Amino acid sequence: MRQRNKAVFTGNPNLHGSVSEKTEEDQDFSPSSLSPRRVFAICLAFRFVNALLVQTYFNPDEHWQALEVAHRIAFGYGHLTWEWKKGIRSYLHPLIFALFYKVLALLGLDTPLFMVKAPRLLQSMFSAVGDLYLYKLSVIVFGERVAKWTLFAQLTNWFMFFCITRTLSNTLETVLTLVSLYYWPCLRPSSDKLPLMSRKWGLAMAALACGIRPTSAIIWLYVGLLELYETRDRLRFIFLEVAPIGVLVLGLTSILDRLMYGSWIIVPLNFLKFNFLSSGGDYYGTHKWHWYFSQGFTVMLFTFLPFSIAGIMQSKKWKLSGLIAWVLGLYSVLGHKEFRFVLPVLPIALMFSGYSLARISISDSPNGKRKGSSNISSKWPPKMLLAIFFLLATNIPMALYMSLYHQRGTEDVMNYLSKEALNQKVESILFLMPCHATPYYSTLHRNIPMRFLDCTPSDTKGIPDESDRFMMDPVDFTSEYAKNWSLPSHIVLYEPEEKLLRDFLVSHSFRQEKRFFHAHFKVDRDLQASVVVYALTDQ
Repeated sequence: MRQRNKAVFTGNPNLHGSVSEKTEEDQDFSPSSLSPRRVFAICLAFRFVNALLVQTYFNPDEHWQALEVAHRIAFGYGHLTWEWKKGIRSYLHPLIFALFYKVLALLGLDTPLFMVKAPRLLQSMFSAVGDLYLYKLSVIVFGERVAKWTLFAQLTNWFMFFCITRTLSNTLETVLTLVSLYYWPCLRPSSDKLPLMSRKWGLAMAALACGIRPTSAIIWLYVGLLELYETRDRLRFIFLEVAPIGVLVLGLTSILDRLMYGSWIIVPLNFLKFNFLSSGGDYYGTHKWHWYFSQGFTVMLFTFLPFSIAGIMQSKKWKLSGLIAWVLGLYSVLGHKEFRFVLPVLPIALMFSGYSLARISISDSPNGKRKGSSNISSKWPPKMLLAIFFLLATNIPMALYMSLYHQRGTEDVMNYLSKEALNQKVESILFLMPCHATPYYSTLHRNIPMRFLDCTPSDTKGIPDESDRFMMDPVDFTSEYAKNWSLPSHIVLYEPEEKLLRDFLVSHSFRQEKRFFHAHFKVDRDLQASVVVYALTDQ
C-alpha cells in the first residue's frame, strides 16, 4: 500500500485527473476530476470578488508605473515619473491598460467608479489564468490531489489575495511565469512527453515576462541552465529556440518603446545600469541581506510556511525548491528589497504547501481508504481539519483586513475628489505628503492642475529631495513654498502633518472638508491614522 500511496503523489497524471496504472484501491481516495475549464471558472469568479474587495493602497507602482502612464497614453494627460524620462521602463505593460481605457471611453464607461474598479477587474482575469496554470503545473508534477490543495493554498493565502489583482507589473510577471513554467520539459517528470512546440511557448512567455520586468531574467537564467543541462539537443535549444525567440521579443518591445519614447531606448540595458550597476534602487531604502528569509518571504507565506517547508522536504522536488532558493538568494544580494519582487515564486512555495496538505488529507486508516460516511470529519483525519481551520482562521482575517482597511485613506480620498471634480467642485489640488502617496490622474480622471512633492533621485548623494524636506519640517517648508504658490482649491495631507499645519491652513482661508481613515498602525513612518482634505473657503 505504501507504494500505491507514493504513486498518487509522483505519478504522471494527465490534465483530466487520470493517473497511469491506478489500482482500484487508489481510486478509492483519489479526488474527482476537475477539468481546466471548471478550474478557470472557479478561479475567475473568485478573483473577480477578490478584485472588488481590494480597496487599499499597497505600492505606488500600481498606479504611477502602470495606470498613470496608461491614462496619459489613452487620454493625453497623466504624470510620467523620472523612470520614464530615463528610459528604464517599458511601455509594454501600461499599453495593456491604455487599450482598456480606450474601450471604456468608447463605451462611455470612463466614470469614477469604472476608472477605479475596472483595471483591477481586468487584472483579475489575468490572475485567474495564473491560478489555472499553477493548478495544471501541480497536476503534471504531483498529481490531481496535490493540485487541488495547491489551488486551495493559492486562493486562501493572504498575500496572494492582497496583491495578485493589483495592476503591478509584478502581478502580470507572476502570471506569465506560471504559464511559462508549465511548458518547460526540465520541470516535468522524465517520462512525460511534450510536443516540440511546448518549450517554445515556455520561452515566449518567459521572454514576455522579461520584457515587462527585466529582473524576471533571474528566474529564467535558472530554468534555462537547468534545461540546457538536461536536454539532448543543446545546440537546437540555444540557436534555434532561445536566440530567435529572445531576439524577436526584444526587437518587438524595442520597436514599441521606440514609438512611445520617440527615440531608440533599450530598456533592459538602462534598467540593468540603474538597478544593478549603479545601485539606483538603494535610493528608496535598503534592507539587511537576510530580509527575504527572515521577514519578507516569511510574511508572504505567513501560516503556510511550515506546510511549504514540510512539502519541500517530503516531495524532494529539488528543481522547483531550488528555483525558490535561487530567486530569494539573488534578490538578497540587492540592497533595495520589496515584497513584490519575489511574488513570482510565492505560488511555487504554495504548491509545496499543497503537497503537504494532500499528504495530511489521506486517511490514517491501515489500507488508506476513506470511511464510508459522507461526513467531512470521516473523509479527513482530525489533523487535516485542524490544519484547514488554522490556515483559514489566520489567512482570511489577514487578507480582509489588509485589503479592506489598512492604508485605504489614500484611495478613498482620490475617489472622493474624483466625484467632486466631476461636479465641478475641485479646481486644483496640492498634495502635502510624501511623494506618490495617492493615486493621481488615473483615478481623478479630470485634467485639472495637481501638484505633489517631488522625490526624483538626485545625482548628488546626500541632498534631500522635496518630499524629504517637507517631512523634516512641514511648517517651514510649507511657509516657504506658499510664497510662490498658485493658491490651490484643495490640499491633501496626512493627520500628523495636518496637526502641525492646521494654524497655517486656517490663516490662508482653508477649512477641513473631509477626513478619511487610513491605518491603525504605522508602516515605515509615524502613524498616518487618517488622510485629511482641506478646501479653500471661498470656493
